[in-house]
Amino acid sequence: MCFANHHQTGDLLFACKLIACVAILAGLATGRLCYGQRPNIVLIMADDMGFSDIGCYGGEIETPNLDALAEDGLRFTQFYNTGRCCPTRASLLTGLYPHEAGLGHMVYSDKGPGYRPHLNRQCVTIAEVLKSSGYRTMMTGKWHVGHKQGQWPTDRGFEHFYGIHIHVDSYFKVLSGCPVYHNDRLVVPPTSDPMHDAVEQSTGFGSNGSETQWYTTDVFTDWSLKFLDEAQDDDRPFFLYTAYNAPHWPLEAPQENIDKYQGWYSAGWDKLRAQKLTRMKQLGLVSSHTQLSPSNCPKWDTLPAADRSELEFRREIYAAQIERMDQNIGRIIAKLQQMKCLDNTLLLFLSDNGCCAEGGMFGYQWNKNTKSNFAQWRKKSARSSSQGEAWSNASNTPFRLHKRWVHEGGIATPLIVHWPATIVGGGKLTHQPGHVVDLMATCIDVAEAEYPTAYAGSAVRPLSGQSLLQNLKDPNKLVDRTLFWEHERHAAIRKGNWKLVTLNGSNSTQWELYDLSEVRTETTDVAGEHPELVENLKTQWTQWAKQANVLPWPKDREKK
Repeated sequence: MCFANHHQTGDLLFACKLIACVAILAGLATGRLCYGQRPNIVLIMADDMGFSDIGCYGGEIETPNLDALAEDGLRFTQFYNTGRCCPTRASLLTGLYPHEAGLGHMVYSDKGPGYRPHLNRQCVTIAEVLKSSGYRTMMTGKWHVGHKQGQWPTDRGFEHFYGIHIHVDSYFKVLSGCPVYHNDRLVVPPTSDPMHDAVEQSTGFGSNGSETQWYTTDVFTDWSLKFLDEAQDDDRPFFLYTAYNAPHWPLEAPQENIDKYQGWYSAGWDKLRAQKLTRMKQLGLVSSHTQLSPSNCPKWDTLPAADRSELEFRREIYAAQIERMDQNIGRIIAKLQQMKCLDNTLLLFLSDNGCCAEGGMFGYQWNKNTKSNFAQWRKKSARSSSQGEAWSNASNTPFRLHKRWVHEGGIATPLIVHWPATIVGGGKLTHQPGHVVDLMATCIDVAEAEYPTAYAGSAVRPLSGQSLLQNLKDPNKLVDRTLFWEHERHAAIRKGNWKLVTLNGSNSTQWELYDLSEVRTETTDVAGEHPELVENLKTQWTQWAKQANVLPWPKDREKK
């Protein structure tokens, strides 16, 4: 900014204009001028991370880079995913409920419309819409919405891709059936010893000082940075989608990250839940009336000391996975700063579902794969390890249940939005309910793009989500929403502050009703006090389920 007295104004005004012109020409010369153009969009997603795992959501795990984004941005306290990886990715990418996009369950079987193993052609992806609107589109990481040729990211609008088309379930190696692709070319076949030498990026990480160690979180980040480097030679704004597999099981992390958390969890999951709830109240993430949801987990102090030691170790590795992801997110932020693009980049971070209870109460093979033989299983991958239900309950504090359910523990996600050019006065919270279906509408809105009625010769369903842009500008602006869920017959509808939910959508006697206006832990079922409201919400859910390809249930279709 130029300051001058009135005698110098003319000369300095000319000088300021000259400097501005030089800056513009310099920006054009590098192919990257971030101000005065449509914003870049960076979407980062974690896998199986609990609502309150990261620091800015009350967690104990050190996540300074995500915390900094929150401090300069906006946090949603009532944002939702769909409760499982494939459906969330389908919904996030298309702005439709997952069944509408064809992927209401997983990618391993075809059970008809709504339950296909891939995205259908009645939807478009964010990448397809933004590419048509003049954006450069890039993705790294876990795709998991169609792994057969013709269903890949490069078939659905991404010009540049590096990652795995199906599940990942490993960190230090590439599993059978899960090869790594660069665009449409296989670059890393299944192997127990992949070499990370395809990118001229120095990770700055690695055990024993190695910069070529394969660790998926690092590798996906390296390729994100490579794509960002290449984007500097393109005058288009860019869309980057980085989909980590962290902290999904197995428990695998670089040793330097694990070592940091040694001894952190000796007090156990009961005290961790209580401590997290206290911090969440202090941060304003939940109301002061909130109490912890009931736990089915054994009391920590009743367990033998040897078992507690093993279970502490599992949580230490889980924490290390999240910290490592945060460190890599820091590298992406640093790259955007280096490119002078951070201020005009809409950056969003969320998780695809709540933390998972898979592997039983204490996790896969917890009494077989132990601290004493860690050297033998630390890179074994697949179902070699997980943190189990008890620690998952702590990750999802203060909510009920886990991934795969549509109670709050399964579907609540942190959402951090960072965009200095639009979000004024960082560190704020918004209590506006939102859903991953809203991310497509938001991206379209900020990119000044148009959502099509038809694409590639097929009619496209209208958007199910709505733009969050006004909420980014005014976090206090709240509107009533009606949101829907179904996964594995777990079903829910939220209308305003009322939530109707069931563990089995085909059995109407099991519907529960909760008032979420003060407390979201779903501990006081008031269905018996509001029978008319229950029937009304059930009717609305059923109407939605029929038009969204949820109903009839796949098994019922087979009977006809």
